[in-house]
Amino acid sequence: MRAARFHEYGPADVLVVEDAPEPHAGPGEIRIRVAAASVNPIDWKMRDGALQQYFPVDLPAIPGRDAAGTVDEVGEGVTGVAVGDTVFGLGGLVGASAEHFVLTAWAPVPATWTAEQAAAAGLAVATSAGALNDLGDLTGKTLLIEGAAGGVGSAAVAIAAARGATVIGTASAGKHDYLRSIGAVPTTYGPGLADRVAALAPGGVDLALDAVGSGSLPDLVAIAGDAARVVTVADHLNAGNLGVRHHSAQNDSALLAEGARHGASGAYTPHIAETFPLEKIADAHTLAATGRTQGKIVITL
Repeated sequence: MRAARFHEYGPADVLVVEDAPEPHAGPGEIRIRVAAASVNPIDWKMRDGALQQYFPVDLPAIPGRDAAGTVDEVGEGVTGVAVGDTVFGLGGLVGASAEHFVLTAWAPVPATWTAEQAAAAGLAVATSAGALNDLGDLTGKTLLIEGAAGGVGSAAVAIAAARGATVIGTASAGKHDYLRSIGAVPTTYGPGLADRVAALAPGGVDLALDAVGSGSLPDLVAIAGDAARVVTVADHLNAGNLGVRHHSAQNDSALLAEGARHGASGAYTPHIAETFPLEKIADAHTLAATGRTQGKIVITL
């Protein structure tokens, strides 16, 4: 099969598109013929070796954790899905940027999404919905999301709003119209955040989610009033120092199904920052590493 692989850790240009062995679905798994795969921060961090100590991989490795496509193998014990179904989901920490990918968690692609949008949803939904679960019942709560215009942040905005929260989201000024369009009250990040949020939420903020890891956790704790009311998906080091919960995404089909339901209702449409063909995956990784995209970067096959 055609795949992008890195044979050594390094910059984006270590990625090469070449033939690679096909994976196969084991018990409890399915395999898809990939239509599109997303690029996440963990993908380029694993490729450049930044996470080697924590997540070592066998080289050569295929980057990518989530994808969308058509089921072409169903493993032993799997029910509710058949060859020919269109799904999106998550597999291992690597493997998605290829013609075939094995999923361990999945959900049907809603008719309202393109293949690219479905590919963008997997890890974003699993991360955001799981982190919101950690924050508890959102009904009637005011939630501050730091980094609300990114892939995880924008999914969190949509899901939190659907769960009954009033959402304030931070992003650069040029992304404020986008935040309004997905249901968040926008404000800028950086110094003075507490004052800006207080003006928008005179009754105070109940909960906060850090979706970007910009170093703002102390401010979020102060705004929410208690470290127990804050969750981060991106700042493990400072979370431990402050007593903030750190959430890591789990391969959970129930979370993906929730995202798909919100997609079918029109409440959540994954936003695509840019798409690249597989042959341009190095460019996609380079762009992703800037951390300045609005929505997700997607690889098409």
